[in-house]
Amino acid sequence: MAFTPLHDRVLVRRIEGEEKTVGGLIIPETAKEKPAEGEIVSCGAGARKDSGELIPMDVKAGDKVLFGKWSGTEVKIDGEELLIMKESDILGIM
Repeated sequence: MAFTPLHDRVLVRRIEGEEKTVGGLIIPETAKEKPAEGEIVSCGAGARKDSGELIPMDVKAGDKVLFGKWSGTEVKIDGEELLIMKESDILGIM
C-alpha cells in the first residue's frame, strides 16, 4: 500500500461484525451497524510537543482496536474502504 498517515493519524481496516445473533438469528444487511472495531494498517510517526519533541504512538500496525462509532474519515485506497483517524479517537487495544 502506498499510503502513510502523517503525525498522530492511523489507517484502520474495519473488522466485520457477526452474521448471526447469539440466539442464531441471521442479521439482514440493512439492520447491521458499522463495526466499531478494526485493525491498524499503518501509523504516522506521532504527534509533536511545542518543544518539537516527538510523542511516540501507543498503537502499531497489526493491533486490533476499538474506536468510537462516528470516528474517522472513510477513504477508498486501492479499492478497499478504510478509515483515517487520530490516535486519540481510538478507545483501546483489544
